[in-house]
Amino acid sequence: MMRYQIRLNVEQVNDFVKAATNCNFDVDISYNRFVVDAKSIVGVLGLDLRNVLTVTCSDFDPEFDNYMKQFAVAC
Repeated sequence: MMRYQIRLNVEQVNDFVKAATNCNFDVDISYNRFVVDAKSIVGVLGLDLRNVLTVTCSDFDPEFDNYMKQFAVAC
């Protein structure tokens, strides 16, 4: 299982959802107790994008991992 701490803005959500959709495993994104499917644009837009979000992947994909590095937040 992989976890990323990221920040997204509204303009980045569409590309993020497309990248998550290309993964053949579950990708969730959460803030506090709210967890949504990262492959759902409506779900992602429903999160509070002003805060650090947690992305949880059930498997590893090197291409998605490389993509996620642009959103990484140092914690």
